[in-house]
Amino acid sequence: MTSPLTDVPKSAQERWSPRLWGTLLVLCAAMFLDALDVSMVGVALPSIAADLDLPTATLQWIVSGYILGYGGLLLLGGRAADLLGRRRVFLIALAVFALASLLGGLVDSGPLLIASRFVKGLSAAFTAPAGLSIITTTFKEGPQRNRALSIYTTCAATGFSMGLVLSGLLTELSWRWTMLLPAPVALIALVFALRLIPHSSRDDSSGGYDLPGAVTGTAAMLLLVFTVVEAPEAGWASARTLLSFLAAAALLVAFVLIERRSASPLVRLGVLRSGPQVRAQLGAAAFFGSYVAFQFIVTQYMQSLLGWSALQTALAFLPAGVLVALSSTKIGGIVDRFGTPRVIATGFALLVVGYALFLRISLVPQYAAVVLPSMLLIGAACALVFPSLNIQATNGVADREQGMVSGLLNTSIQVGGAFFLAVTTAVITAGDAHGGGASPQAVLDGFRPGLAVVAAIALAGLLITLPGLRKPRGAAAGSVVVARSSDTDAATSVPVTFDAATSAPVTSGPAAGASPAKAALRDRREVRGGGVVRGG
Repeated sequence: MTSPLTDVPKSAQERWSPRLWGTLLVLCAAMFLDALDVSMVGVALPSIAADLDLPTATLQWIVSGYILGYGGLLLLGGRAADLLGRRRVFLIALAVFALASLLGGLVDSGPLLIASRFVKGLSAAFTAPAGLSIITTTFKEGPQRNRALSIYTTCAATGFSMGLVLSGLLTELSWRWTMLLPAPVALIALVFALRLIPHSSRDDSSGGYDLPGAVTGTAAMLLLVFTVVEAPEAGWASARTLLSFLAAAALLVAFVLIERRSASPLVRLGVLRSGPQVRAQLGAAAFFGSYVAFQFIVTQYMQSLLGWSALQTALAFLPAGVLVALSSTKIGGIVDRFGTPRVIATGFALLVVGYALFLRISLVPQYAAVVLPSMLLIGAACALVFPSLNIQATNGVADREQGMVSGLLNTSIQVGGAFFLAVTTAVITAGDAHGGGASPQAVLDGFRPGLAVVAAIALAGLLITLPGLRKPRGAAAGSVVVARSSDTDAATSVPVTFDAATSAPVTSGPAAGASPAKAALRDRREVRGGGVVRGG
């Protein structure tokens, strides 16, 4: 693969060229649009329902349709980027995203709007892992990649926050503008992407395509997301929900069995032998799931109980988004110094405190005492956690598997968001707290258990992260440990060395001071141990 870094002298690689900045900005624009689209539609739902005369059961699928397409096809999208070429997949998916955005703003029926949302989610399932893998294969692992990922993920968080503000403004004109806005932005990004995105070759080394794995994996994710989205309405203990979960579990088992036997698996299961990788995936689910559920509760609280407008509600979230945007260029250096485990743990701790503080809400607005401190804590947490999870998930992974790992990470994010939002919604609605005639205090009392669940999800994320703080057995501070990007080729793969405290790459090849014979023996032990990154 060629990239803007190719043929750049090593002494000059710390300074990014205009082309390299342009590549990153195009990828950031695509991620910004994905996040923007998720958050913008929520505020516009009442206007859409009134204009198109949609019942609540149909209205929810305007949101759920996007989640279904996005979360269900991410595994396929990530592997497609590796097999078909990251640039090709990114460009095609971005063009589809622009077209679906245009159609979504022009349709006059609920089913067509839902269909356009599903197609947008489908296209995002390909742009997200392709864009992330382009970054991780273009920017050298270490400080350069950490900096790029911190900016990239900050754009996602900023887009999510800005979407709330923009939707409040645009909905005042027409809900159609919330659907149409991403179209011209995506087209502009596509024009620049054609010139700036580096070409990438197809991965033909695996010798074929895992069609059975693609079918079972995609079907499993689609059914799982569909079941989670529908469970609150159908009932968690209903026969329909239980049978759907059982069918999804059966498909996942079939998928795992197929992947274990496939010569060219959709997902190489060996990557999940890495403790840092597993913690990154579970942490991503807990992080995004808790935030989506928190935003849902807070939006209902501010608009239903406090009587705030959509724009006032959006502005209440703005401090968190501003804090994330201002810290975008700093997080990479923080990760370089302290390592992803410490940064993620600190961020989750702030997240727990921010959510817990919001339990003090009452029927009287307390912006300065409760809302603002909570938003600042949550904004700081988002700035620390989201980039660090992406860095931890992609470090030490071979270029040919970056799309696959990116797809896994985004799947964890989307499934976590759908699942924990559904769980929180079920907790809030238990006992019909929102039934007709419920007093404002009863509604508020129904929100508190939901907020407690949100805080518990964030606490679970913190507990998942804590084992990563332990140093490797017998490793002193600053010592070097060895990791492999792949455990499939013990004879030819090259070990990568990482600092035990920070997980940052130090050298390539045999560790300093080790003889070739000892290095080879150590490498064989690494392969038998699963090829995991120790100390991460």
